Amino acid sequence: MPVLVRNNLPVIARLEDEGLFVMKPKRAHSQKIRPLKIALVNLMPTKEATELQFLRLLSNSPLQIGVTLLRMDSHQSKNTDEAYLKQFYTSLKSIKTQRFDGMIITGAPVETLPFEEVDFWPEISELMDYTRQNVFSTLHICWGAQAGLYHHYGINKVTLPQKKFGVFVHRIVGRHHLLFKGADEQIYMPHSRHTGWLKRDIKNNPNLSTILYSKEAGPAVIMAHKGRQIFISGHFEYDADTLANEYFRDKNKGLPIHLPEHYFKDGDPKKGPIINWRAHANLIFSNWLNYMVYQRTPYDLSELTSI
Repeated sequence: MPVLVRNNLPVIARLEDEGLFVMKPKRAHSQKIRPLKIALVNLMPTKEATELQFLRLLSNSPLQIGVTLLRMDSHQSKNTDEAYLKQFYTSLKSIKTQRFDGMIITGAPVETLPFEEVDFWPEISELMDYTRQNVFSTLHICWGAQAGLYHHYGINKVTLPQKKFGVFVHRIVGRHHLLFKGADEQIYMPHSRHTGWLKRDIKNNPNLSTILYSKEAGPAVIMAHKGRQIFISGHFEYDADTLANEYFRDKNKGLPIHLPEHYFKDGDPKKGPIINWRAHANLIFSNWLNYMVYQRTPYDLSELTSI
């Protein structure tokens, strides 16, 4: 949130140099305030669990936020009742005349398929085209990030030798970006995926910059157009037991699965997980809402410019 101070306060210049939003009385008195419009494109089969994870992070802010839940009409959900979807979700065709301050495109359990073989690929492609003109900042998560980089920049995913499964340490690349303002030197984030990107493919694209990287997990947060597009390879939103539930689910089904790395205490599932990503998850989503959206999006969304 902005801090309101007198015009001649000496430290204003220092605060502004640090990227803080300093508001002076004249602007405050004339300020127009409205709720931020955020769309959550929920591609996960467990709709309610995913809603809870992201809404928990979005609610950790004093900003008033109106959330619209979106689904893919071209995909028949096997895990969520259709009546629930009709009651709480809307579709791309229903929001085409609207614009949003922010959008989150989640992961989806389809990463081993070529993008064009995903049943809702034409619809998600249309949605991603829509974001370029009608959304100020879009967060792409895991498969959503892979799909976004492929659709917008032609960067294809690569199959990993072994599933990237666990909680990995990351470090900020280059200057301290506002998305990580207040973050520690080491940032932990859960990953659960069979595919990733080649570092050189991202480096060779002049539109993209990697701003968070892990020696074990690779490029983790990639930015384009000064934050209008953000691609995250992992899952800051995961609950404490998400990786454990996935591990035990696959193990009980007799599927090949290894222990999530750096997750269970002493590597022992009986001792439970080490929860070391929650603070940064809240910080980064709060920073996204504040620095990438609230401070930059136009009050009148009809003034949005295309990427």
